[in-house]
Amino acid sequence: MKKLILIIALGTFSLSSFAQRSNSEWSLSVGLNSVNSLGSRSPIFHPGDWGTQFPISAAIELNWSDNFAIEQSITLNGFTEDDEIDGVNLDKDYNYISFDTHVKYYFGEYIFRRGVDWIDFYANAGLGFFHIDETNISANIGGGVLFWLNKNRTFGLRTHVIGKFAFNHKDSGLDNNHYQYHLQAVFKL
Repeated sequence: MKKLILIIALGTFSLSSFAQRSNSEWSLSVGLNSVNSLGSRSPIFHPGDWGTQFPISAAIELNWSDNFAIEQSITLNGFTEDDEIDGVNLDKDYNYISFDTHVKYYFGEYIFRRGVDWIDFYANAGLGFFHIDETNISANIGGGVLFWLNKNRTFGLRTHVIGKFAFNHKDSGLDNNHYQYHLQAVFKL
């Protein structure tokens, strides 16, 4: 129950933060994701064992300055029978759902000083809520790159990775530390 209250409070805070900035840039992203939940701290440990049963992800982002943004995302995925999570072969299918709130810092202008406005690099950190067999909350950290496909910077493609470190990882069973990889189309609103 405490986790549910925390998630509702986090979601309410996120939505109210979005609503307070009327002159800022909004964007929507939709795409695919993959979950690597193998009980390893390495994001590329046995990369062939990723979960991709229903790999849909979507997010809404508010840029409140040139370099900072807040993002609220939802991710759906799953693991099928005989997949392996944390060294355990599954005996049935499991659905994966997560809600994540991240603060993002865009730092591409410090890498490419002038004339390169078609690519953005960013780092992000925040909190997440996810469910496989039980529910858990995670501290998230990650980063990515966004490629703008038009001169107006209204449509692009991004790829990013997020490390999710579960708060109750020692007692959480399947709902443990994991990585998520995303490939998404981005639309400025």
